[in-house]
Amino acid sequence: MESGVHVGGDVGGTFTDLVFMEGDGRIRASKIPSTPDDFSHAIIEGIADYLKSDCKKLHSIETVRHGTTVATNAILERKGARVGLLTTKGFRDVLEIRRVRLPVLYNIAWRKPDPLVRRHLRLEIEERMGAHGRVVVPLNEDSVHAALSTLKDKGVESLAICFLHSYGSPEHEQAVGAMAREEFEFVSLSADILPELREYERTATAVVDAYVKPLVSRYLSKLTKSLEALSSGVQLQVMQSNGGMVSAATAAAIPVGIIESGPAAGVIAAAEAGKTIGVENLITFDMGGTTAKSSVIEGGKIAASAEHEVGSDINQASRLIKGGGHLIRVPAINISEVGAGGGSVAWIDAGGVLHVGPISAGADPGPACYGGRGKQATVTDANVVLGYLNPRALVGGDLKIDAERAKRAIVTTVGEPLGLDLLTAAHGIHRVANAVMQRAIRSVTIERGRDPRDFALIAFGGSGPVHAAALAQDLDVGRVVVPPFPGLFSSIGLLVSNTQR
Repeated sequence: MESGVHVGGDVGGTFTDLVFMEGDGRIRASKIPSTPDDFSHAIIEGIADYLKSDCKKLHSIETVRHGTTVATNAILERKGARVGLLTTKGFRDVLEIRRVRLPVLYNIAWRKPDPLVRRHLRLEIEERMGAHGRVVVPLNEDSVHAALSTLKDKGVESLAICFLHSYGSPEHEQAVGAMAREEFEFVSLSADILPELREYERTATAVVDAYVKPLVSRYLSKLTKSLEALSSGVQLQVMQSNGGMVSAATAAAIPVGIIESGPAAGVIAAAEAGKTIGVENLITFDMGGTTAKSSVIEGGKIAASAEHEVGSDINQASRLIKGGGHLIRVPAINISEVGAGGGSVAWIDAGGVLHVGPISAGADPGPACYGGRGKQATVTDANVVLGYLNPRALVGGDLKIDAERAKRAIVTTVGEPLGLDLLTAAHGIHRVANAVMQRAIRSVTIERGRDPRDFALIAFGGSGPVHAAALAQDLDVGRVVVPPFPGLFSSIGLLVSNTQR
């Protein structure tokens, strides 16, 4: 990057990380609390503060490379659009039937996750293409208009269309898509997103795309306009799940490709760091405020997968353990993710057992030690009490820490109910969090036939280095690598990634 300023902006559930790479090679960094009501606010605020610091930079920003969890959070929190599905007659229940795969073998009470489209919003169309392009049942346009009218009346905002054999013969799907766009702003065609065999995979992927499309499209449109108001001519690019960058327009058109946008950037940065220090085998450990992510770099190559699941208690791309979430068949870096981060809340179940996560205090109310509205004990509070974090301030002094509030939260919510003293309770939270995070590391190593002892552990994210040594000891890993700017490492990954489609 020879001229101008290039910005890497990674939005997490607790903090938004910004790295500014200037034309002369200097790097400036900023870490500010995320704005859950509108995650773009934190990015605009951080860039505006940077521009104010030197008026000469007012028109010098060339690109903003963005990693976002907007799509992921919409699925995890079930806050996506109201989606309708049009499918070939006889295939209405593909989402219910799924594949005969279970994430647990011996739990008879386990239930499949509810489909993102309720059954009364899945309608059948009279049409059918054969496997070799022959029309078996002609397209009945009257059934299409009736279905579109019904879905419109039921408040459907976004539409997914998946017909039998449209991967090879998309004519019917394209014709219905053209009619649907006259009624709906957001339409997802399986033939455009995943022109491959296997009906369930195509349907599930198209539905997830439609589910997040309105939210992602509006978010990126608003962010683009706000950036142009700050600096004319700026280009917004978005990280995909496969580790490559695309334009904001492409990301909005097929948002299912950016589900794992944020975590992918950290793995890209880790691969570059491995080349720099001459280490080819790395386990990446990225612990932020809400989740912990892990992946493997073996022989200098990033582990990739053709499909993965989201919405389960552990997001992963394993070939063997499936069925716990919503399947997405798009290229992605093989990342396992669990709901344990610095902001994860410690709680006690009815049997008196201590748990950590997946509920997170997030940016608001935040951990108790941040001095906000947070009153529940979190992993960050435990680390402050144990002396693993500065008890006075973090983020270069910008984030003041109230250690007394952290102590009160741990004593009140964990110590007294379990009859433990302060330090024992805090250490218990820390150890339970480590046990949860080990699941992510084991799923990309041991469950895939890899021995963790053959790898070095590279730890980043705001809380990653705090837990890295204990995790390495538990897994018998002999070397831990902590890169520069560990809390902003994923933002650096955004700046070193390539454009890819």
